[in-house]
Amino acid sequence: MNKKKVIIMPDTQRILTQMGSNIKMARLRRGISMETICLRAGISRATLWKIENGSPSVSLGAYAASLHALYGMDKELLKVASDDELGRLIQDRNLVVGKRARKKAK
Repeated sequence: MNKKKVIIMPDTQRILTQMGSNIKMARLRRGISMETICLRAGISRATLWKIENGSPSVSLGAYAASLHALYGMDKELLKVASDDELGRLIQDRNLVVGKRARKKAK
């Protein structure tokens, strides 16, 4: 069965590469072997290698599982898009400000 090739933008690839590098450095700082992470995360060594090299073809679940295997670092994923400045700006521009009704003359 042919796998689909994932097409991503160069900036996104740089982010994935940096994230993979960060995961690898966190693993090394903690002195945890690849085998241990693979056992804890339930992924293969090849998948962890792809994660640490920033492969876009690895599922988000595998990234999350590997972060969880690093003593609960998966909680950092909650920060993704939590402060959506552009979305709030767009939302604020589209808000309709209602006009007050005229006061009735007495």
